[in-house]
Amino acid sequence: MTSPQADATIRSAKPEDVPRILALIEPFVSAGKLLQRTIEEIRDLVPTGFVAERGGAIVGFAALEVYSKKLAEIRSLAVSADQQKQGLGSQLVKACVELAVRRNILEVMAVTSSEAFFRDCGFDFTLPGEKKALFIQPVFSQAPADLH
Repeated sequence: MTSPQADATIRSAKPEDVPRILALIEPFVSAGKLLQRTIEEIRDLVPTGFVAERGGAIVGFAALEVYSKKLAEIRSLAVSADQQKQGLGSQLVKACVELAVRRNILEVMAVTSSEAFFRDCGFDFTLPGEKKALFIQPVFSQAPADLH
């Protein structure tokens, strides 16, 4: 699959890409935009991951983390700052969604601080039937009384 710019390609990630993927996402981790990933976590995402490559450099990454036959999540989406606004991110998301379709996964979610981007990719806050994802951030220093 090739991007609108003929010199950019979206392809399946390979194990040898792991160091370059970690280097790509590091600025996003430092900025608090992505969660830090270990080498092992990235290795685990490679079989369902995709990279955007331009001029031999990896300039984007996203993976589909499959939780079950019903649910998967877009993970670790990142595009180099100098390569953004060129359609690479949406192509990475599209590659992940197409993989979900091939695997007959019913729902794909994204946890993001870039709401408008994912809405442009077709994501919304609710699914048919008004399903919604709800979250809680546990406080590890104090557990709720009913969990003791």
